[in-house]
Amino acid sequence: MKYLLLFLAFGFCTLVSAQTTSSIQVQIQGASSDKGMIRVLLFSGGKGFPDQVGLAAKSFSLPPKNQQVAFTISDLAPGTYALAVIHDQDSNGKLSSNAVGYPVEKFGFSNNPKVYFSPPSFEKAAFPLGKTPITVSISLR
Repeated sequence: MKYLLLFLAFGFCTLVSAQTTSSIQVQIQGASSDKGMIRVLLFSGGKGFPDQVGLAAKSFSLPPKNQQVAFTISDLAPGTYALAVIHDQDSNGKLSSNAVGYPVEKFGFSNNPKVYFSPPSFEKAAFPLGKTPITVSISLR
């Protein structure tokens, strides 16, 4: 009887933990070429958004193929997230800009918000993640 209770308790814990995480299917298109890396930062709050790697919940670097990238971010707790993406063509680890500070490499954010003279706020790029997996598409500009 003791083993049956332990087995049931373990099974219940496994079931509960499996239901408390979700995933994001990320699709990024519009890279300039297949050179360099697509660098992706996932943030779970506004602190550090969009470019402080050390404050990101997760970070990824993937080579583009056919000027796009698709991948899945798994084991995420439900919450509010935002993605920031750059096409780091020169592989220097940052968004390169010209003399006046305008980016010369492509970039993008979740929700594809309009960008004028500065990056969007976390709130404009944020999306909710519940228990059901979702797909986020980002068009680089």
